[in-house]
Amino acid sequence: MDQPQPTPPRKALTPQAQRALAEADERRRAAEAARTNPPNEINGREGPDPVRYGDWEKNGIASDF
Repeated sequence: MDQPQPTPPRKALTPQAQRALAEADERRRAAEAARTNPPNEINGREGPDPVRYGDWEKNGIASDF
């Protein structure tokens, strides 16, 4: 008795809308790649990034910034 209602046909996208969707998808892929493959530091500190976690400790001296 309860039959699902058919979805109305979608309106065709304009070329500008298609281009915008393609550009957004490309930006999403680039952002995901940058997030999953961070650049390696040369002679960098071990452990979590001190800038991100709010303090820097070097030779027993901690400084907050």
